[in-house]
Amino acid sequence: MYDNNVDLALTGHDHTYERFAPQDANSILDRARGIREFVVGTGGANHTSLASRAPNSEVFNQDTFGVFKLTLHSNSYDWQFVPESGKSFTDFGTNTCH
Repeated sequence: MYDNNVDLALTGHDHTYERFAPQDANSILDRARGIREFVVGTGGANHTSLASRAPNSEVFNQDTFGVFKLTLHSNSYDWQFVPESGKSFTDFGTNTCH
């Protein structure tokens, strides 16, 4: 994926929300060509915790259900985590594409 200039990867295998800074295939921070990853497993199963956070983790939440909104543009993308009613955690931002 890195060699083909992928900008963004979405995974939903865990029962948490986590956003990573752009990184290469070896988890080295790379703001120029790196892949930004989101882990979004907040759709209704029980939440889990992490013993430790991985390199380049920017935001982590383990107690809020919600949905992930991704808007794609021709040269950029916007993201927003929309929490369940009554919760205050959110995450949002924008990034340009390579």
